[in-house]
Amino acid sequence: MATLILPFFMTSLGQGLPLKTKLLSYATLLFGFYMAWNIGANDVANAMGTSVGSGALTLKQAVLIAAVLEFSGAMLMGTHVTSTMQKGILVADVFQGKDSLLFAGLLSSLAASGTWLQCASYFGWPVSTTHCIVGAMVGFGLVYGGAGAVFWGSLARVISSWVISPLVGAAVSFLVYKCIRRFVYSAPNPGKAAAASAPIAVFLGIVGISFAAFPISKSFPITLARALACGTVCAFLVDRIIRKQLGHLLVKSDIPEPEPKEDNVHQNVGAGGGFLSDIAGPKGTQLEIVYGVFGYMQVLSACFMSFAHGGNDVSNAIGPLAGALAILQGAAKGTEIVIPIDVLAWGGFGIVAGLMMWGYRVIATIGNKITELTPTRGFAAEFAAASVVLFASKLGLPISATHTLVGAVMGVGFARGLNSVRSETVKEIVASWAVTIPVGAALSVFFTWIFTKILAYIL
Repeated sequence: MATLILPFFMTSLGQGLPLKTKLLSYATLLFGFYMAWNIGANDVANAMGTSVGSGALTLKQAVLIAAVLEFSGAMLMGTHVTSTMQKGILVADVFQGKDSLLFAGLLSSLAASGTWLQCASYFGWPVSTTHCIVGAMVGFGLVYGGAGAVFWGSLARVISSWVISPLVGAAVSFLVYKCIRRFVYSAPNPGKAAAASAPIAVFLGIVGISFAAFPISKSFPITLARALACGTVCAFLVDRIIRKQLGHLLVKSDIPEPEPKEDNVHQNVGAGGGFLSDIAGPKGTQLEIVYGVFGYMQVLSACFMSFAHGGNDVSNAIGPLAGALAILQGAAKGTEIVIPIDVLAWGGFGIVAGLMMWGYRVIATIGNKITELTPTRGFAAEFAAASVVLFASKLGLPISATHTLVGAVMGVGFARGLNSVRSETVKEIVASWAVTIPVGAALSVFFTWIFTKILAYIL
């Protein structure tokens, strides 16, 4: 109900415009919401799937945290990538004098992408929303505008990022997990090593977010000082929290203890007990501390990933939406279109709604079916994927967060050995990726044909 009512209070609906234009703007906002809803239902699993799979968060906790951070990322960073999705894929000049056709194409891209994403979410497939919307826009452009309607240089840059991002995600997560095994698991006192490493990881993550989320000041030293200050404060707080919550175990870790049976280890860790197989490293109290520390760390890395995902993937809904609204409201082609704050908020709201209603379906695939996850493995995957996505968002690259996260999860699996990756699940995911672009393109062409008929009747 709120979805149907809220657009009437948005300034982007158009002030002083004819009723017909306002009604079309209203319909456009609903199509944008539908796409954003499906992004939330399918893609937010990228942020929270590993945390749920490792047991660091319950499904309910993951949904609530993601709701706040996804919305924040969309509001603070969404404009970086939206500019590429809005005017970096299609050449608007090719549609000069064909405003209704271009409008129908952008609307169809949203409808086609949303339809395919809803089907994928129903079956629990973590497909790429970026693939879907780009495929839809390119399909429309080629059929209705010819080869000249596509910015091939920009498209090549986007597609190359789809190939590079999962490889980089896998490489970074592989290195992060190897570092954890080398400097934490193999340390004389793994529990204390884990507690010491946590503030360092938080410091690096917060400094990265500060640089990515906020505009760089003309004075670089001021920007650097601000980022370092934020990172230092957060690292201090995390250190205090860990020592307060796990201090009794850290003291106990100095006392030698007999090697426990694996069943006892499962009982000690409690809620995390279902995923302690294939342990080569600390046992007993030491393992309890390590998983306790990285349980907290994985919550923070999930927040990091949610923020990065919201900033990158909201563009998949808001880019075509902003372009369609600009056409309706008479913006000149080729001019810079400022993304209204209420449109960004609308996209963030749609993502949150989709996550809360259907997000659990794909979270199960990411969290449990690719490789067995623990807090340390989940942290390595999330931290790596979030770093890659955040960096890409700052550069304005609409990369596939799905590809990046799946690549990162596989990288952790490879760090444990090739047999740790469930090949059948990976094959199913890759197959769903392969069909996403052509399906998005075909649906977009079909919807464009329908919408042009409707618009010809209305206009």
